[in-house]
Amino acid sequence: MSVKYTVTERGNPLNPTQAKKWYANAKSTGDTTLRELSKEIAARSTVSPADTQAVLVSLTELLVQNLAEGKIVRLGDFGAFQVGLNSEGAETADKFNAALIKRSKVVFRPGVDLREMLATLKYEKA
Repeated sequence: MSVKYTVTERGNPLNPTQAKKWYANAKSTGDTTLRELSKEIAARSTVSPADTQAVLVSLTELLVQNLAEGKIVRLGDFGAFQVGLNSEGAETADKFNAALIKRSKVVFRPGVDLREMLATLKYEKA
């Protein structure tokens, strides 16, 4: 299998006079739902699809709760999730306040299996 990609011409926003270049964009081949994943997991185990789906829904809820509490959620070899922030800078630490935080995001750091998959991907132009 390979990841399909398209190419898009883009300029450099920091230097609009610079010549545009072409960059790769991964092209989706579809999606998989939680229900479909539940069925596939159940087919590989002794757990029913309904039980599997219940566990995955609970995992999602607990992931949200723990991230909102500022915790890093480590899911073994799968990887880790944590909250990341983007903020404006302050001249000193004492002058920094929460109003300077502009955006938060979920950061995912893949585990060993996912990193190995990324290292061995093959690509195919769509």
